[in-house]
Amino acid sequence: MFENKTVLITGGTGSLGRALTKKLLEFPVKAIRIFSRDEWKQYEMKSEFTDKRLRFLIGDIRDKERLSRSLEDVNIVIHAAALKQVPIIEYNPIEAVKTNVYGAQNLIECCLDKNIETVLAVSTDKAVSPLNTYGATKHLMERLFVSANNFKGNKITKFLCVRYGNVLGSRGSILPVILDQINQKKKITITNPKMTRFNITMDEALELIFRALKSGSGGEIFVPKLKSYQVDILKNTILELLNKKIDTKIIGIRPGEKFHETLINEDEIRNSYETKNDYVIFDQITTLPKKSSSKLKKSQLIDKYSSDKVDLLTSVELKQILKSNNLI
Repeated sequence: MFENKTVLITGGTGSLGRALTKKLLEFPVKAIRIFSRDEWKQYEMKSEFTDKRLRFLIGDIRDKERLSRSLEDVNIVIHAAALKQVPIIEYNPIEAVKTNVYGAQNLIECCLDKNIETVLAVSTDKAVSPLNTYGATKHLMERLFVSANNFKGNKITKFLCVRYGNVLGSRGSILPVILDQINQKKKITITNPKMTRFNITMDEALELIFRALKSGSGGEIFVPKLKSYQVDILKNTILELLNKKIDTKIIGIRPGEKFHETLINEDEIRNSYETKNDYVIFDQITTLPKKSSSKLKKSQLIDKYSSDKVDLLTSVELKQILKSNNLI
């Protein structure tokens, strides 16, 4: 799939971009282009990765001209660039619109102009029945990517999405926040002990992206089948592993935050199919699964796919996940 191909990753200096780069370098790719606007992170990443197939390009997806130039002779694009911090976006909503919506449309148009083979966008659970500005912008991004397949004409470009929650251990997620508070000997802040979140590791996120790139025909949203965890169980598991006893402070749910994550809502179920590992949501306007696709069957979901309706991980299971992924 990647042999002699040039791959561009927008937002490539983030947690996902770095993990993707490390994995892609195991394959016979021709080149990997890291497109981002943070020069310091590019400097750090360039020091970490010395493979000559890497190219570092400073740019912003808001800048269509620069984006277009960066896509010369690219085969595959993985779109991970976004403004993501919910409280900050609530205070600066128009900036999220400029990056997450206008930037996404810039990328779509540039990829069509360059006749890119496959373009995959990384979305979030917050795009489902959005409660905050970030989720609303990512919902629009999904709609732009799915609908782009409708007007591509004779272009070969396929537009796909993957959708999942925060990767366990990624920057800004609950795990590093708790670990930082433990290291600083502060009270651990929890929004609500009974809050649930889907559990996905970085390796699982990468596997989802590769499955979507391999099997997607254009217009689908791929959603992984996951278990979830309860926030207080994760917190207690971390303390047990570190042999620590630290007080907890309940701070309440923050503006724009959901009590449980949802990855597929009730209205999407009728357009959802499934494989062994994923649910696949098809665009009801233009895209339906091919009859020849024996791996797909109609989704068995009867209610929304949310983190309070799937199997919860036990403390023993969480310990194994944390240790096996070197997160603690």
